[in-house]
Amino acid sequence: MLDLNDVALFVQVVRNGSFAEAARRLGMPPNTLSRRVQQLEEQLGMRLLQRSTRKLTLTSAGEAFHARCAGAVDGLNEAAQELLTGTQEPSGLVRVAAPADFFDFFQMEWVAAFLATYPKVRLDFVLSDAKTDLIADQIDLALRGGPMQDSSYIGRQVMLCETADRLVASPAYLAAHGQPDSLQDLARHACITYSQAGKQTTWRLLDPEGGSEEVQVTPCLSGNTAQALRKAAVAGMGITLLPHPITRRDLEAGLLVPVLPHYKRPGSGLHALYPSRRHLPPAVSAFMALVTEKLNELQG
Repeated sequence: MLDLNDVALFVQVVRNGSFAEAARRLGMPPNTLSRRVQQLEEQLGMRLLQRSTRKLTLTSAGEAFHARCAGAVDGLNEAAQELLTGTQEPSGLVRVAAPADFFDFFQMEWVAAFLATYPKVRLDFVLSDAKTDLIADQIDLALRGGPMQDSSYIGRQVMLCETADRLVASPAYLAAHGQPDSLQDLARHACITYSQAGKQTTWRLLDPEGGSEEVQVTPCLSGNTAQALRKAAVAGMGITLLPHPITRRDLEAGLLVPVLPHYKRPGSGLHALYPSRRHLPPAVSAFMALVTEKLNELQG
């Protein structure tokens, strides 16, 4: 019969990325921790971790075992914590991975109000447009745009896809170059796009009747973040295609104006991903609820 303590130790090693760090957090010698995980592997009859001098990596069996047992370990820890505290009040550290420009549209005042409501919660934001390994980087919640592709994680949509991408430009640019009359006119305009290989970018949009049209544009400037594209458009450098929450304030202020407003590119929304587990910690659930509420307000 498996020693459940060894299973819990294995989960901690995975989450901390090394025996040394897990041992430090658990207050036990690294060699003892390594021996306990090795005993678990012997009981299971398979290797769970590939050990090297630089890092630990999960084997395919280790990934499957971690996905099945991590939630159970969390559930036991949560149950014990609830018995000790007699409450399910959100508390503890929540590490959130989000796009690099997250705080350009998610107001810091919302975060401040959240922390005032839940004073026992601590938030640690990891901002990057690169996809984060939730397990290796000890991420509790990852916010990602686009369709879900990581089947190893649990996810839910926190921003509805009705938020379509729209074409915008600055009044100064349109005054100098004119308003395009059709989608194909964009081919002769300066356009600002996301970085990609090749000289041209293809924009596929829905027309007013719901049909799909596409146009190839040659970007005058490319960038790898939405805010880079937005700032270039506000500076009058060309026409860009961005989600409404990114451009909403500029449109209201008159810094940007719609271009061919009857065309749109259906958005794929924003998803919240978290490591496979049966029970989300109350602090993670509470912050995810805040993100869902505030981002969907931006769609109005």
